[in-house]
Amino acid sequence: MTDFLKLSGRNILVMGVANKKSVAYHVAKTLEEVGANVIYSVRSEQRRESLAKLLPGREILICDVAQQVEIDALAAYISDNGWTIDGLLHSIAFADYSDGIKPFHETTRAQFLQAVDISCFSLVAICNALRGCFSDDASVVTIGISTTRMASESYGYMAPIKAALASSLAFLTKSFSKFSQVRFNSVAAGLLKTSASAGIPGYVDSYLFAESVIPRGKAVSTSEVADTAAFLLSPRSSGICAQQLIVDAGMEINYFDQDVVRRATDH
Repeated sequence: MTDFLKLSGRNILVMGVANKKSVAYHVAKTLEEVGANVIYSVRSEQRRESLAKLLPGREILICDVAQQVEIDALAAYISDNGWTIDGLLHSIAFADYSDGIKPFHETTRAQFLQAVDISCFSLVAICNALRGCFSDDASVVTIGISTTRMASESYGYMAPIKAALASSLAFLTKSFSKFSQVRFNSVAAGLLKTSASAGIPGYVDSYLFAESVIPRGKAVSTSEVADTAAFLLSPRSSGICAQQLIVDAGMEINYFDQDVVRRATDH
């Protein structure tokens, strides 16, 4: 069956591509393969220049989501060009780990609020600005994490922020339902090899442990997360709304695997 996902010709705004390892890059690649029109948005001119070399001929806009004026400018540009947005991928997160990972209670107000602003509130602000540009049945997908209840030191203070992001899906769905059928969902990804994650102190060790816990013995790939996001962005997922789809290859069911426990106790 051709165009099974029914994405051919649909306009999808992809926000958050940093490089070839980015989740957003893999999602955009999948979308282009099935015939979607991908509009890219990055945070800076420098990022646009680097992405233009990677993706020549694409429409690449600039929007620093920490600046409301830039979000408004992005929405105005899309509106002025008469584009209808059928889908939005929000793959944006930031946390300041410049001082290393500290105990959660030592998180500073500035660090926490900056991370909330960029990683969570940006989704609300972007969707509000674009509300007049979305098609009536548009799909909005953000990238979360597979669990926000696992108190992992290596993820610092981001899990509570990702929990807020997940909660916002229900509230965005409800408020948008007053005038549209726009859907909001999240791909809750297990540990991935990305440039962003590589910069988190202690992340590599956690990634290796996760891989040992996953029943198949192989970590989740970025392309697996991307394929799930593409499905959620498509009309084929029309019955899925205000949900998190966990993509962790079964990691959460296997923490007490005999071999894993034995290695830990022997150590």
